[in-house]
Amino acid sequence: MTKVKVLVTGAAGRMGSRIAYLTLEDPSLELAGAIEREGHPSCGADIGRLIGTKGEVGLLLSDDYFGQALQKADVVIEFTGPKVTMAHLEKVVKAGKAMVIGTTGLTDKEIAKIKEASASIPIVFSPNMSIGVNLLFKLVGEVAKVLGDEYDVEVIEAHHHHKKDAPSG
Repeated sequence: MTKVKVLVTGAAGRMGSRIAYLTLEDPSLELAGAIEREGHPSCGADIGRLIGTKGEVGLLLSDDYFGQALQKADVVIEFTGPKVTMAHLEKVVKAGKAMVIGTTGLTDKEIAKIKEASASIPIVFSPNMSIGVNLLFKLVGEVAKVLGDEYDVEVIEAHHHHKKDAPSG
């Protein structure tokens, strides 16, 4: 079986470390790289120790965003911040790789750039990856249609207290 090679950005963060962990646990995936911002205090550490696996995995957390890890990867998984996501998107497009973007807080202009990039590379873009939340959005849309203009339907978003852009964006 050919494994999908994954590069995780923001790998020392809450989402990034969880994605890196799950990538290591999935036999169909290979963690091709784990990156963080330049100067991050964990750079140079074994990613296995950082994310709570049973020990070292032989892959170091790096701040070299566009080096060998990007070249080895099939897909980049991106859950960072808007400015970083847009910079990474540009590099990923140039490298011709696929990208999964779960970043929140993007502007309409940034979302338009992501849609434009999807014409040249495969992109999955969902600022909320929760199946339940996405199902709820669909259901609320259907409810709003049935109830009509007499009703004011809204969804209120809440997050854990560590979320940097709560509510999202």
